[in-house]
Amino acid sequence: MSTAHVNGGHVFATPQHDTGVEEGVGTTALLVAAARAIETHRPDSLARDPFAEHFVLAASASAGWPTRLRHVPDGDANPLWGRFARYFGLRTRVLDDFLLQSVRTAGARQVVLLGAGLDTRAYRLDWPPDSVVFEVDRAEVLAFKHRVLDGLSAKPRAARAPVPVDLRADWVAALADVGFDRSAPTVWLAEGLLFYLPADAERSLVAAVDRLSTPGSVLAYEVKLEPDLMTYRDSPLYTSTTQQIGIDLLDLFAKEPRPDSAGALADTGWSTSVHTPFEFTRRHGRGPLPEENDALAGNRWVFARKP
Repeated sequence: MSTAHVNGGHVFATPQHDTGVEEGVGTTALLVAAARAIETHRPDSLARDPFAEHFVLAASASAGWPTRLRHVPDGDANPLWGRFARYFGLRTRVLDDFLLQSVRTAGARQVVLLGAGLDTRAYRLDWPPDSVVFEVDRAEVLAFKHRVLDGLSAKPRAARAPVPVDLRADWVAALADVGFDRSAPTVWLAEGLLFYLPADAERSLVAAVDRLSTPGSVLAYEVKLEPDLMTYRDSPLYTSTTQQIGIDLLDLFAKEPRPDSAGALADTGWSTSVHTPFEFTRRHGRGPLPEENDALAGNRWVFARKP
């Protein structure tokens, strides 16, 4: 069996057993899924994703990972499955709220998830009628996700348009091919994506979003502002991730200085706001707070609107 994926305008066959989440950056999608599963089963959950644990259970790379906090011997004291997982739960809630508020108040009906990974927002959020969610990611990742969801007989709550393309290829053309309307306002989301991209790729992606966005469009994304990521190599968050599940995030992150994407958007007329995750921890009363040698210190969540 094989699935098709688009790369540079050409269609290639991908073996069905290649899930795209078994190594490299792809495994971080499983990390986030495990964190969402743990968050889902907390009594004080900030966000619920009933599908997340099924991705963790379906992939060999995540065999044995916890999907509930009670599976973690030291619980919330564990830097990975406690503090870091709670960070992902908070991020999920904040971006869920952003998406739903944007489609309800701005009137936008098309949502584009860049680097969608194992995102299930098309299935679990209460979308207005006529909404369409475009999921842009590599064909192998989307095929794995949809295979798991099909096995659960999951039904999307909005029209779902998979866009099987590597973001290093011509994703703009692939998006147009499945019905993206560049004359209509769009809600864009790049969750946990940009810090894996080279600086030039980030500039190109943000510039493309600007070109494709009509007035009324909005964008949310996450960046890291540290001038030197290696400063935090011995942070409990990074060391625990490497030791417990074998994912060295610092090896996956792009090391070059990051561009000022929020400034670039502002220069083209977008209104932008930049926030620390800790602001939302205080707002919701749950989530990580600053600590010594904190690998989250440079994380920023950016929200932008094109007037």
